[in-house]
Amino acid sequence: MVDNNEFPEGDDLSGVKKRNVPVFGQGNSTLVAAGGEAGVQQLVTDFYHYIDSLPEAATIRAMHSDDLSESRQKLATFLIGWMGGEDRYVERYGRMNLAGAHRHIAIGQDEKQAWLMCMQKALDAQPYDELLKRFIMVQLSFPAEMCRNRN
Repeated sequence: MVDNNEFPEGDDLSGVKKRNVPVFGQGNSTLVAAGGEAGVQQLVTDFYHYIDSLPEAATIRAMHSDDLSESRQKLATFLIGWMGGEDRYVERYGRMNLAGAHRHIAIGQDEKQAWLMCMQKALDAQPYDELLKRFIMVQLSFPAEMCRNRN
């Protein structure tokens, strides 16, 4: 027997089940869903693993110094605040200006796509809900585009 409470129309004709959809982007809901600061640190570690090892990311890797420690820390600090956690970026690194901070390096469509690919692979490596992964990728596509400064 079908439990009609699972279906939005009270029947199973549509085949679409109700789902309690998590809300991201409000308060610290995104950070909590990502496993807190430790979860974000793992995401960043995996992200830079892909930046450091994938041939498609070689151009992106060349834009960084040999030691990725500061880049890891900056990205983690940014993401923690962006996900609703404590916003420590300004006190550690100054006012956030993504476009200005990346103006000195040539970022075109290929570089943007390589960065997003590495982030997607890092997200895929996390035990996050699929909706959270999609939310993060959609939201990060905007700052990624802001950093693009070449056609």
